Amino acid sequence: MRSRILAFDFGEKRIGVAVSDALNITAQSVGTIERKGIKNDIKKIQGLVREYKAVKLIVGLPLNMNGTEGKSANLAIDFADELKKEIDINVEMIDERLTTAQGERMFLEADLSRKKRKKNIN
Repeated sequence: MRSRILAFDFGEKRIGVAVSDALNITAQSVGTIERKGIKNDIKKIQGLVREYKAVKLIVGLPLNMNGTEGKSANLAIDFADELKKEIDINVEMIDERLTTAQGERMFLEADLSRKKRKKNIN
């Protein structure tokens, strides 16, 4: 198995998890982690890193549309900082403001129906 990238959508109650394909081109959801404290969250993520032989972790940064950091962004930054301390691989943050719109455009270009687009984006 080739090395992969794990991506996280951090929330106060759960963390969405996606993993890249073997070529690190696309990502697929692999579920969520129910939040039970940062130590437990890190332990589960360490298990995923081993399982997928991850070489990089990406955390979504939910900035406000004007580019400022709100409460959610600050929580995601704190989460990424904890990952950096506890897991010895590269951790990056990605601005997630327009990722849904980019996904919509990609599916429109692929001529997927609205129902199929909604299923794949959410």
